[in-house]
This record gives sequence, C-alpha cells and structure tokens, in this order.
Amino acid sequence: MNLSGLYSIYSNKLEKEIRNGPLPNHIAIILDGNRRWAKKNLIVKENGHFLGADAVESLLDWCEELGIKIITLYVLSAENLARDDEELHYLYELIKARLEKLYNDPRIHKNRMRVKAIGRVELLPQSLKEILKKLEDVTKDYDTHYLNIAIAYGGQNELVDAIKKIATKIKDGSLDVDSINKEVIESSLYTSHLPQSSPDMILRTSGEKRLSGFLIWQSAYSELVFMDVFWPEFRKIDLMRAIRTFQKRTRRLGK
Repeated sequence: MNLSGLYSIYSNKLEKEIRNGPLPNHIAIILDGNRRWAKKNLIVKENGHFLGADAVESLLDWCEELGIKIITLYVLSAENLARDDEELHYLYELIKARLEKLYNDPRIHKNRMRVKAIGRVELLPQSLKEILKKLEDVTKDYDTHYLNIAIAYGGQNELVDAIKKIATKIKDGSLDVDSINKEVIESSLYTSHLPQSSPDMILRTSGEKRLSGFLIWQSAYSELVFMDVFWPEFRKIDLMRAIRTFQKRTRRLGK
C-alpha cells in the first residue's frame, strides 16, 4: 500500500476516534511559520504566505465538517504593522483578496457565519477596512457559526481598550466602580459578541510554545496545543491530532 492509502486509513480512524469524544466548540489558532516554511523549502516568503492563506480556506472546511462553531484566527499582530515593508504590503493585498473571496462565498450565508475583525482595525489600509466592514455588515445577524479575524491585534491593546470603555462608563455615570466584575470586563473585550468568548483550545503551529499576547483574558482556562508543523503544511490530520490531544486533557476550569 502506498503512503496515500496509509494516510487515508489513519485519517479515517482518527476522525472516528475524535467524534466519540467532546469536540471543542471554540478553537483559536495562531497561524505561525509561513516564512520559515518558505525558507526551509528554498522559495520566496510570499509563497509561504500564499499557501498559508490556502490552508486557512481548507481549515474552514474541516471545522465545518467536524461541527466546530467558533473559529478565531490570529492573522496579523499590531506589532507587525510597524514594519512598513514590501512583505507587509503583500500581506495586505493577499488578505484583502481572500476576504473578497470569502465575501462572495455562498457558504457563509448557508452556514449563517458571522464574520468579524477583532483588533485595532482603524490602523489598517482603507481597502482592508472596507472589505472587513462589508463582511461584518452582511453577516451581522448570523448566529450559527462565527469566524473572528484577529488583525492589527494585540492582547495588551485589547485590555487597554476594554479599560477605556469601562472608564468612560464610570465617567458618564452609567457604571459604578463597585459594579465592575468579570462579566463587565468580558462585555468590553473584542470578543463580546460571541456566545462563548473563551476558546476551548488554542493551537499554535511552527513549534513555538508561547501565546504572544493572544487572547490574554479569554485564554485563562483554554487548553494549549503546540505543534511542530509550519502553517502552510497544516493538514486536516493535524487538526484532528490537536483535537485528540485536547480530548485527553482533564478540564477542571479552575474547580
């Protein structure tokens, strides 16, 4: 039997295995390793980003097949915006093209998927802001699936922005200091629109073992899975392996 046949057998076995366990409702992924994959394969880094974008499109299909309702993707950090180089401008164009493709994809309506950017979107180029707003407007009433695009995102920035919202309410008299609790803070975060703001599982590819400020508040009890695979080569079998790891954990949620 060839490698393709063995892969298919293993993939089917793994899928049956994870479907017998609790599947995560909300997964968040740090899409890491595009440039290192390109370097390893001796190709230009733009090709790494392009194939990484292909992997995102495949991921959305896999999550639909497995019944995962909420996906949060760390696409571009606020710190990345300071680079202002050719690579960043290529990324802007690539992200814009893929978002336009998503906007024209009938599946977001069939699956009632709400698409929302989380981060300091105002820092992005106008063309990107426009397509993100179009996606948000056309899907704002959907509530079956959720796709969150963390772009121009920073976890510390998110907390700063949440504190400013709370401070404004205190200043205008609509909130008392003694009334601040976890619910008030969560309602001020970028993820406040979600039915479940905290991911069950956060996955980072490329072998790096840190969150890099991703979802600082929301990740308090998330299961963390780090995989030694660069994002452009991420396969459905890798997603299922991550879910199997998640299922083997005993989740106490601080209790």
